[in-house]
Amino acid sequence: MPDVGDLVTARLTVSPADETTQAVLVVTLPDGSILTPVVTGADDGTVWTAPVVYTVAGVWRLSWTVSGTGASVEHELVSVAPAPAVTSSRSYATTTDLANYTRAAPPVDAAHLLEGASRMLDARVLQYCRYDVTTDGLPSDADVAEAIGRAVCAQVAWWGEVGDSIGAAGVGYGSVSIGSVNLGRSVTSVSGDDSAARQLAPQVLDELRAPHLWNKLVLGAVTGAGW
Repeated sequence: MPDVGDLVTARLTVSPADETTQAVLVVTLPDGSILTPVVTGADDGTVWTAPVVYTVAGVWRLSWTVSGTGASVEHELVSVAPAPAVTSSRSYATTTDLANYTRAAPPVDAAHLLEGASRMLDARVLQYCRYDVTTDGLPSDADVAEAIGRAVCAQVAWWGEVGDSIGAAGVGYGSVSIGSVNLGRSVTSVSGDDSAARQLAPQVLDELRAPHLWNKLVLGAVTGAGW
């Protein structure tokens, strides 16, 4: 699968072909706009190529129209992935923090996971806590900032242990029919929130209740967290 920014050579083979064969490529972008790259023929009209730069993520359509000998219309759908994102949402920990916390190389989507864990702790824990913050809403005390960062890393590490970060494992099914085949299992949950991935990691509490945080970070009652 190509990524945004990739320059590729679109290629079409025509058979039969001769000196009357001509090919045109029309590229339709995900937003519906059209490109008509320069097409080059070779091998007596058998091979046609054109440069294509994928500038945006989404599904692109490459449509070849061949006239003369070998006349035909060929369509190809290409799914283009976005370029790896530079973290932009608020995160209480960096990928370096995660590597040091787990003592292992972080996954390639570590920045995304840390952002997700930060949002989760904001919603389920930190909004019930009291601590000094900067004008940006980040903890101003170094000890508190480190503790919250370690709590975020603990949540990401927990997701790694359970093999799920979005709660998909918590969604079960009763019975499914595919043709003449019936599949079934007992439904143990009805929501992704029931998955272990959507629960606070046990280590989060330990990080935020460290003795040196006394009077710096006051924990409130977190509903459903058992605190």
